[in-house]
Amino acid sequence: MDSATQKVIEHLRALSARAFELIHDLEARRKLIDQYFRVHPSTAIIHGQWHSVKTDHIPMEWVIADNADSRRRILYSHGGSWISGSPAGYRAFLSNLSQATGAVVLAVDYRLAPEHKFPAGLNDCIEAYQWMLENGPAGKSPATAAFLMGDSAGGNLALATLLKAKDSRHPLPSAVVAISPATDFTAGSPSLKSRASVDPIINPAILPALIPIYLGGGTQPTHPYASPLFGDYHGMPPLLLQVGDLEVLRDDSTRLAEHASRHGCDVTLEIWDGMPHVFQGFAPFLPKATEAIAKIGEFIRLH
Repeated sequence: MDSATQKVIEHLRALSARAFELIHDLEARRKLIDQYFRVHPSTAIIHGQWHSVKTDHIPMEWVIADNADSRRRILYSHGGSWISGSPAGYRAFLSNLSQATGAVVLAVDYRLAPEHKFPAGLNDCIEAYQWMLENGPAGKSPATAAFLMGDSAGGNLALATLLKAKDSRHPLPSAVVAISPATDFTAGSPSLKSRASVDPIINPAILPALIPIYLGGGTQPTHPYASPLFGDYHGMPPLLLQVGDLEVLRDDSTRLAEHASRHGCDVTLEIWDGMPHVFQGFAPFLPKATEAIAKIGEFIRLH
């Protein structure tokens, strides 16, 4: 293992231990998760500009690299187990994505559980997506291409947004990128056990614990908007899944890739050897993170 990867894994183990210490202090845990990518000063550098915007009730941020086309837009839903995370902790990472894809990125600050249970966050993502189709960084203007993207819980929301957009007969995005997505609330992925000893950040017990916190008592874990693994991907746009081989959520991606492919969806699955959860955010410090972001850029530019 190279020194950069080792440092990232040590950082994530320390973060996990600190999060456990703060298990009963939600606000402190929320502040802690914004430090997820802060393993080295280089991961905090923002390329380009960012500014805040808001719909009637949803705060959002535009992140715009210098080379980005404002008509090509990515809606990004952040991770954080549906209970934490914010655009502020993602600005540098999203600026790297904007630079690689040549598209502007709209980060949605969706409502979090437990204050706002399912489907509040998903509804915010759908509303933000519809807004983005007609509004750019400089004001009202139609998008020439739109994409959905997210990581972890945000990857779940990106896929759920896609499924709900189809069901609601909204325009579908040109493509979707899900980074280390959580796709199955029934905890049916073999990697939850096979990778439990090597994943430095996620305890597999978190998924069943999140069912009452995020879903409450009124939604079944098999609902496609909660577990996109059970969704209908017939007629869907191309999908890119990136996941690290160290992750307990690895097979949430492999199983989704198989499922969506059976429905005729054009799926690209990338499993990154030796990489932890959402390793892409550690660019440029982590070389494989830079490489993975370049792959995302190629995928988005292709579509």
